[in-house]
Amino acid sequence: MNLEEALARIKNASRKMVLLEEQVLNDVLLRLAGLLEENVEMILTENKKDLEKMNISDAVYDRVLLNEKRILAMAESVRQIAKYDSPIGIELEHKILPNGLDLKKVSVPLGVVGVIFEARPNVVIDIFALCFKSRNACVMKGGSQSENSNAVLTELILKAIEERRGENGFLIDTVLLLANDRELVGEFLKMNKYVDVIIPRGGAGLIEHVRQNSTIPVIETGAGVVHAYFDEFGDLAKAREIIFNAKVSRPSVCNALDTLVIHKARLSDLDSILEKLKEAGVEIFRDEESFGKEYLSLKMSVKIVENLDEAIEHINTFGSGHSETIITENSENAEKFLKAVDAACVYVNASTRFTDGGEFGLGAEVGISTQKLHARGPMGIRELTSYKWEIRGNGQVRK
Repeated sequence: MNLEEALARIKNASRKMVLLEEQVLNDVLLRLAGLLEENVEMILTENKKDLEKMNISDAVYDRVLLNEKRILAMAESVRQIAKYDSPIGIELEHKILPNGLDLKKVSVPLGVVGVIFEARPNVVIDIFALCFKSRNACVMKGGSQSENSNAVLTELILKAIEERRGENGFLIDTVLLLANDRELVGEFLKMNKYVDVIIPRGGAGLIEHVRQNSTIPVIETGAGVVHAYFDEFGDLAKAREIIFNAKVSRPSVCNALDTLVIHKARLSDLDSILEKLKEAGVEIFRDEESFGKEYLSLKMSVKIVENLDEAIEHINTFGSGHSETIITENSENAEKFLKAVDAACVYVNASTRFTDGGEFGLGAEVGISTQKLHARGPMGIRELTSYKWEIRGNGQVRK
């Protein structure tokens, strides 16, 4: 079966999903959670094959790495998603026109969701579970770094479907993992006849490649140039903990801190803030060329500003629209920062590391959208929907 034939089957399957009993979807997801727990050793064996090809000092290593804790967390995430109410068929608006037409605006699936991602194998499970629960089919292309891990997780997904699909044979066609073939990916990006939206999840290079080459509508996610602004009225103890957590807790992810912006009045506190970071191995840069970089490692830049307005201007200039935080005890400054900073997630006195579908109570995320059309921030099941108008009449014609 060639790619176009496979995608035609997936498109057809996606259209049938809207008529399924909700329990069928939930049964598949619950079985998948069980299979993940039952096959921890098999998953770790395949993950080890991927890790053996990498250098442990590589920033991507931690993204590819799976352990028992992470696998069990994946299973729990799938269970949580299964428990959510369906995001489909929700009445968003209802009105009756003067001519008697009854209009309802209701939520519907996007259809076929394509996701191209790098490194992190848990994304396979997250994407499938969120798409399946929201009655979307999904086509995935993972990075070569996690090829074996991606394959075994997809195998478990297909097994869960096979065991629970019953009379709904088409469900086996609701998920596809593409091979690591550059020509195949190029062909896939032109398949707008069958794929409704494509979501690149990874670094700036991947996102730019998809944006430039896709005829499918794109939702941009992933790249995060993240700032923390230590305000003139910030609490030093809070600042030390928030900045350390945002930079060090997991530096290889997109919500990790890249640039500390600090008010000039707080320069006497800078050494105190940086001391703990340097002990953790963080390398500090203070030159103009370091701004606007997503480090994904134990590196960070520092920018000194005259006032709040300059801080906001710097963040809006060099940020990627992902996550930004202010550390301040001044409520007016906090509110101004919340309103003026142009990002998907804007914090006051909290670490940017909370930007995550699981932390936001979404179960997981397909990605963190940094654009403004359709969805913004962590994308869960509700963000994988569109809507349509249902119009009921009684013979009305337009004059």
